[in-house]
Amino acid sequence: MKPLDVLQQSLHKRVLVETKGGRSFRGVLDAFDQHLNLVLTGADEVVADVTTPHAGITLVRGDSVVFISP
Repeated sequence: MKPLDVLQQSLHKRVLVETKGGRSFRGVLDAFDQHLNLVLTGADEVVADVTTPHAGITLVRGDSVVFISP
């Protein structure tokens, strides 16, 4: 199974995304493209087991993504 197929199956489900800067976001994956740019809704930023809610839509740039966990 290809990575983009896994993302396709994860659409409209909660995912965990970690970025190169060490930031982690947990939210519903609403959209993505071939560059792994991600659109999350209802996202929370997770820092040292403390969750900080973000209102609205969060865009994560694909070149900063380390991993996406469905």
